[in-house]
Amino acid sequence: MPRIAKELSALEVSRICDQGLHFVGNVPGLILQVKGASRSWILRIPIGGKRRDVGLGGYPAIGLAQARNSARDIRIKVVQGIDPIQERRNQQAALRVAQGKLKTFNEVASGFLEDRSPGWQNPKHRQQWENTLAVYAVPEIGNLFVKDIELAHILNILRPIWTTKTETASRVRGRLENVLDWAKVHGYREGENPARWKGNLDMILPAPNKTKKVKHHKALPYSQIGSFMVDLRNRSGIAAKALEFTILTATRSGEVRGATWQEIDISKAEWTIPSERMKAGKEHRIPLSSQVIELLKGIPVGEANEIIFKAPRGGMLSDMSLGAVLKRMKIQVTTHGFRSTFRDWAGEITEFPREVTEHALAHQLQDKAEAAYARGTLLAKRQKLMEAWSIYCEQPFRQNS
Repeated sequence: MPRIAKELSALEVSRICDQGLHFVGNVPGLILQVKGASRSWILRIPIGGKRRDVGLGGYPAIGLAQARNSARDIRIKVVQGIDPIQERRNQQAALRVAQGKLKTFNEVASGFLEDRSPGWQNPKHRQQWENTLAVYAVPEIGNLFVKDIELAHILNILRPIWTTKTETASRVRGRLENVLDWAKVHGYREGENPARWKGNLDMILPAPNKTKKVKHHKALPYSQIGSFMVDLRNRSGIAAKALEFTILTATRSGEVRGATWQEIDISKAEWTIPSERMKAGKEHRIPLSSQVIELLKGIPVGEANEIIFKAPRGGMLSDMSLGAVLKRMKIQVTTHGFRSTFRDWAGEITEFPREVTEHALAHQLQDKAEAAYARGTLLAKRQKLMEAWSIYCEQPFRQNS
């Protein structure tokens, strides 16, 4: 049993400056330790048959009265068979575990993308995720601990854009749901996912197909394509050639801008786009018309893996480069809109079957019978279709025929 020292007052304790251990009385074993310029509290007490020194904090941040109260509490625990030192270690370990689970939405979203993005076919997919979350989610919940995100937060994100930007809002909701599910699996949050649609948000927000306003890409009437192509061919620059190639093959801008020489087979007049570069994730073969072959022959051939339509400084043309050509031509249409021009022309003034046109556009056919038919060889029919389209595009004075 430690000796009971003389009980010191707060004033007397404040005057202790000598180096070493100073018993302050009132509670057995309570010591003020002076070491260098610092002073701190220690409770010296036997625990499990061994003398132990339990730290109670620094002085004067912890005053005399508070130190005595803490010392009494510890002595009571020891009598009850509790090791206060081990208890503190357990608490600190639990705190470290709890703090390890305190992740903000930004941290969790980053972790999700690191895990999932390597499996995405389109390398731009990650950038799209990051952009939509940064614009719509981060301002509301970016710095919130993910465990604290509730339905109200999700609604604050979605409501302002649900009826005005429905497609974007629906995409944001799905991405939020994925990120929060990932967080739950990793133990960063518990409970239901507030971004879940079925049985949750569908009871509050109208279904997307009830509010979605279909936005069509501005397209050039096919009756004007011939005159347009005359003007386009008078334009210099690789972007103009890329736009012409895009129109004549009825493909997407990204597919053309990423095209390499190894995808082109001049002898067979075919362009094979690998599955990883296709929106549907399936390889797409495109018959090349004689006009397209002539266009390609006018471009210096590079190495097999080199981009065909290289930007002036090398690499792929930007997404805006083809649109810039249209802007300079003062044509109020989009690059993607020329696919609609092609489809309207094929459907309204040709006899080609619809499934041939849809296959040429690399569209997924919903009708199972048509899809089965499309799996057959339509290449010969599509060759005739694309040749007819190229010829039509060279007839500026016969557009209405």
